[in-house]
Amino acid sequence: MTEAILPDLGTQVLIPVCALVGILFALFQYAVVSKVKVSVDKSDSAGKNGASEYLIEEEEGLNDHSVVAKCAEIQSAISEGAESFLFTEYRYVGVFMAAFAVLIFLFLGSVEGFSTSHQTCTYDKTKMCKPALATAVASTISFLLGAFTSVFSGYFGMKIATFANARTTLEARKGVGKAFIVAFRSGAVMGFLLAANGLLVLWVTINVFKLYYGDDWEGLFEAITGYGLGGSSMALFGRVGGGIYTKAADVGADLVGKVERNIPEDDPRNPAVIADNVGDNVGDIAGMGSDLFGSYAESSCAALVVASISSFGVNHDFTAMLYPLLISSVGILVCLLTTLFATDFFEIKVVAQIEPALKRQLVISTVLMTIGIALISWLALPPSFTIFNFGTQKVVKNWQLFLCVGVGLWAGLIIGFVTEYYTSNAYSPVQDVADSCRTGAATNVIFGLALGYKSVIIPIFSIAIAIFVSFSFAAMYGIAVAALGMLSTIATGLAIDAYGPISDNAGGIAEMAGMSHRIRERTDALDAAGNTTAAIGKGFAIGSAALVSLALFGAFVSRATITTVDVLTPKVFIGLIVGAMLPYWFSAMTMKSVGSAALKMVEEVRRQFNDIPGIMEGTAKPDYATCVKISTDASIKEMIPPGALVMLTPLIVGIFFGVETLSGVLAGSLVSGVQVAISASNTGGAWDNAKKYIEAGATDHARTLGPKGSDPHKAAVIGDTIGDPLKDTSGPSLNILIKLMAVESLVFAPFFATHGGLLFKIFK
Repeated sequence: MTEAILPDLGTQVLIPVCALVGILFALFQYAVVSKVKVSVDKSDSAGKNGASEYLIEEEEGLNDHSVVAKCAEIQSAISEGAESFLFTEYRYVGVFMAAFAVLIFLFLGSVEGFSTSHQTCTYDKTKMCKPALATAVASTISFLLGAFTSVFSGYFGMKIATFANARTTLEARKGVGKAFIVAFRSGAVMGFLLAANGLLVLWVTINVFKLYYGDDWEGLFEAITGYGLGGSSMALFGRVGGGIYTKAADVGADLVGKVERNIPEDDPRNPAVIADNVGDNVGDIAGMGSDLFGSYAESSCAALVVASISSFGVNHDFTAMLYPLLISSVGILVCLLTTLFATDFFEIKVVAQIEPALKRQLVISTVLMTIGIALISWLALPPSFTIFNFGTQKVVKNWQLFLCVGVGLWAGLIIGFVTEYYTSNAYSPVQDVADSCRTGAATNVIFGLALGYKSVIIPIFSIAIAIFVSFSFAAMYGIAVAALGMLSTIATGLAIDAYGPISDNAGGIAEMAGMSHRIRERTDALDAAGNTTAAIGKGFAIGSAALVSLALFGAFVSRATITTVDVLTPKVFIGLIVGAMLPYWFSAMTMKSVGSAALKMVEEVRRQFNDIPGIMEGTAKPDYATCVKISTDASIKEMIPPGALVMLTPLIVGIFFGVETLSGVLAGSLVSGVQVAISASNTGGAWDNAKKYIEAGATDHARTLGPKGSDPHKAAVIGDTIGDPLKDTSGPSLNILIKLMAVESLVFAPFFATHGGLLFKIFK
């Protein structure tokens, strides 16, 4: 086997340099956004920022300082609410993570009775590997590192979003293009920080562990899997807790404010309006950031584990071994160049250009990344090598691995565009859902559910083709790098995804600050495009989760020394059918949690409208703090049962039923979870944009269904309200369920293989 062109030293330089470039680019974007002021500067009354003259022209003489001060006040309230929730959530989850870290150490350490003696390697019986106790310690450390990095990603994503929302509102006075650039740059800060930090921490962890493990790469990369487990564990609670928070507030605000009281969305008279805007940040920003970081960490870990027992690991080919990290490194550079197309090379001048500009980001990044993957595959991989394939070594060419990554990359783009087709109100599926509102909420719900089910077809075929091609070329390693291909443009994907909630908040602030209808139209246009891109982001997350889970499943089967998984075996089949049920159980728990929290919110909003005189007249201020507290308390309480279901299932099944049954559970949850997640996310997204289609009244057809407050509009609001927990709580959380159970099973595989299956041993 010949060596790669890129030397090990080049790899050791390229990866951290790309990560640092990503961090510096994020800081640069932050600096540009921060130039938009949200504090009142008395010396600036002449309007040296160019704000006053725009304001006089478009706000009909409204005082500049009062608007800026009002925006700053609202931004501060949203930021404080989001920060308070995250600190409360992280305090509770931190205790859980500490307990789970102890569990990892005890379970993995007990595999060899906490022995400090070297052990025979799993895949090469002629060599001695580091003791199981060392792997227990290293896995625990990498688990905590992954959890901390996930928290960091979510928290700083939330901070930049709350930093940018009022700035986007203020820039909307100058034109839709200015507001778009602020929102997109802010999303890019989150995207590049998350991608670069995840890469840098993983690279540092590998190099530090390498100092101890030396030539025992099997043990080294097995210990690294804890990094993915930590990232996904935090993502689960972030997604579920944040999703419950945001949807409780959203449902309460919509049902009482828009349907019962016939006041606009984000009207300052609505007591739940601040909680609703806080929810956009803790659910759609912090939760989503943790989720995609978890996908990146797990796909990297799955690829590294399989590669460590292939020729890369056996021959200690460091550059080829770190091929997954090199893909991510090139991805940062590609996304950096792609971002310039949105912020510098082209200018948004009219509303109609917003959505094409965002879609162009996906296409440009995919095309450029294809070239980048080809280049890094040629430089970092030997022309021929072997990949572990369930007990045998499969010979693979470097061009075949390039195709594996490429098929994942392009499958992601296809899933993104299909998601857009089914959730954007520019196309017939959503317009048909909007049209069904003419006959009431029932037909709206029926059409929306049908749309969601139908939207599953093409993404599943795309995933199936990606799996077939990548497995045919490079077995489970091919699937792992295909998942990395789908996530290689994560910085751009996150920038587009984070743009949505930032724009949504900007519209809310414009409404609450009493800005003109013209400004609100601009923020609504930004928000409508953001809804579609958020749905695209969820499509990417679910598609990559399917590939990541399958790759982790393959690594688990290999690590647990299972030669075949026979579904006709009773042990496996009972796991398969139970695993297929788990996404439904999980969805039931999360949706009921949203319903319970929303019930309390609706009652409180109604109470305030009825008991506080002057709210509807605008002479009295609602009690926003009580609504924020209801959402916070409910989400913290309600996120624990679904989180426990996901975290405890692999442990219970592995300990009592063994690795064969657990393999069935993982396969079943993967197959049904992907379908339910796609349909739930797209149904909710379609209902949301059907409502916005009617509200915007941009076409003759839409105007026949409107205006706001009409019966079709009220039916659309009800559909949107039903879809809220589907698209922002249950759907996005399901992709974490299938990933987290798979990576947890992989981490605990040595323990399950040694001590698992207690019930079958007792009744044998």
